[in-house]
Amino acid sequence: MPVTAQNVSRYYGKQKALDEVSFHIDEGEVAALLGPNGAGKSTMMKIITCFLPQSSGSVRVCGFDVATHPLEVKKNVGYLPENNPLYTDMYVREYLFFVAGLHRLGKRARSRVDEMIERTGLTAEYKKTIGTLSRGYRQRVGLAQALIHDPKVLILDEPTSGLDPNQLVEIRQLIRETGKDKTVILSTHIMQEVEAVCNRVMIINEGKIMADAPTHEVRLLNKASSIIGVEFDREPDIDELKKTEGVIDVVREAGGGYRIFAHASHDIRPDIFRFAVNHGLVLLGMQEQGQSLEEAFRQMTIRREKPPGFSE
Repeated sequence: MPVTAQNVSRYYGKQKALDEVSFHIDEGEVAALLGPNGAGKSTMMKIITCFLPQSSGSVRVCGFDVATHPLEVKKNVGYLPENNPLYTDMYVREYLFFVAGLHRLGKRARSRVDEMIERTGLTAEYKKTIGTLSRGYRQRVGLAQALIHDPKVLILDEPTSGLDPNQLVEIRQLIRETGKDKTVILSTHIMQEVEAVCNRVMIINEGKIMADAPTHEVRLLNKASSIIGVEFDREPDIDELKKTEGVIDVVREAGGGYRIFAHASHDIRPDIFRFAVNHGLVLLGMQEQGQSLEEAFRQMTIRREKPPGFSE
């Protein structure tokens, strides 16, 4: 049972960053932790890695409580933070030996350093100082240091930031392979990366878990809306279109069409047709569309105005 969180809350002064978050992630799962900026993702990761205490609730990693056994937790966790702090004046190989020493790998250090250099694609760069490397190769060094002590849990905060398309493929493959025998928690804003790498998605917004399901099911979780793609002969009054019964939101597409998000319980197609007639528009096309992971994420995390009389 690698990672379990139970009713975890975290306050910064009076501001609640996490609101009774609970989840369990097993060995062999690659779980994406998604959310808009300020949703609580990094706070949750810092609690799991013992960089930050929770205000209430409990977190256990490989059976060890982060509050009472932080050293045991750190032995079992590899962490690549978003800003990837590195000693830029050290050589790559020198730095990895330094990290191996911190983990007290002893005689295993040389073999682990060599393995990490090969696995993360640093063979051509390991004789250089970290400060001379591109951002993509610095990310590889960060991954190497996170994996060098062979942790059971790997925490990655925006691990592919700055990588070119070829490097993306290689690092994603490394994450997939790592997830076969480890628990991986991955934070990213790239939805294609989630679909390519992760088998589970947790969406967090305003400190609360909004969805927790296999990746292919998340698209279906937001049953409050359907999507209709429409195209008119000229630009409509979007504010008036939003007033159509059943419409939640209207998004303009780059090609000139519009995506209309609507309540699934109400078929808005006749209403859209009447809107076009009433406003002197020619309806060139209308089609019901499937919902991508990105769209499901947007609908679950978008901030909406509360109706009159609403109270929390």
